[in-house]
Amino acid sequence: MKTRTKRLSLALALTGVLAASVAGLARAADDNLLVFDWAGYEDPSFHPKYAGKYGDSPSFAFFGEEEEAFQKLRSGFKADLGHPCSQNVVKWREAGLLQPLDTSRIEGWSDLNPDIMAMKDLVTSDDGKVWLMPYEWGNTQLTYNSDKIDEKDVQSVRAFADPKFEGRVSIGDNVDDAYALAAIAIGLRNGAVMNDEQFRQASDFLRQVHKNVRLYWADTTEIVQALTGGEVDLAWAWNDAVAQSVANGVPIKARKDTDEGYSTWVCGYVMFKDAPGNKDKAYDFLSALNDPEVAKTLVGDWGYGHANAKGMAGVDPQVLKEQGYETAQESSDRIWFQSPVPSDLKQKMIAEFEKIKAGY
Repeated sequence: MKTRTKRLSLALALTGVLAASVAGLARAADDNLLVFDWAGYEDPSFHPKYAGKYGDSPSFAFFGEEEEAFQKLRSGFKADLGHPCSQNVVKWREAGLLQPLDTSRIEGWSDLNPDIMAMKDLVTSDDGKVWLMPYEWGNTQLTYNSDKIDEKDVQSVRAFADPKFEGRVSIGDNVDDAYALAAIAIGLRNGAVMNDEQFRQASDFLRQVHKNVRLYWADTTEIVQALTGGEVDLAWAWNDAVAQSVANGVPIKARKDTDEGYSTWVCGYVMFKDAPGNKDKAYDFLSALNDPEVAKTLVGDWGYGHANAKGMAGVDPQVLKEQGYETAQESSDRIWFQSPVPSDLKQKMIAEFEKIKAGY
């Protein structure tokens, strides 16, 4: 795994630079299919059947966070498929950016996890149309270097605001993850919608965290490099940060058992309205992503769950245990599921987070 991870880290480093460009093209592999995605998901191990059939991967364009992607799409950027997460699927759909999926053209559709499929407004709208093919789920969680930080000092997520960690902290440059951390820290429970006072408390907490932040990471490569290189010791990060850091021999651990818990989310693929590429290739790509064999890569190398239940059943139980696999929708007061928030609240979060990062 170390060899593969080093190769992936190099690929992510290169694509992370390209992601900053207007289109963020990783490669012009296929002029007939463009996928708008998070950096790293262009790895052929995520779609081996597609690469095998066509001899190459699709073309990819990258975004660093979903609001950036949303604004780019609203401004006229054209792609065929995209990769939003649970908190933004409804927003993209209501903005008229998507077209419904023909599930009869996606292999293994019936094998998708029933708990995920039943989540309200995630996959299917009230009129029965299907808008999302769930692909992976994971956590945003307290992540730390166990050689440098004692476990007892990170029993609470409020450790991110502890002055003892000044200059040693990193959280994502992602408004959804940031306010998920803040919601957990101020004691909100799953399904709650912040009122004005809670929003103020959450924002105040993030301002305290900002005093300790060394960097706001933009992608997996950046936070893995920061953790493994000793630039930061405490992070609010996704599963893959732990998986890749450990594979590189660095004692990075995650805590789901903090006093307040952790955040979780589901992501998947959508088809854009007026997608300019080849629709047959688009559905072949979705089918390749949904291949049960892909679960072994998602879980083993990235620490994420695959939405294909048949695929998850085929993963070595020991690997599932090592990666801290949880069910897709665990019933617990210690999980903050990142679901859509009212549009006015989301805009307040976006504006306030920019102020916080600027030191105001």
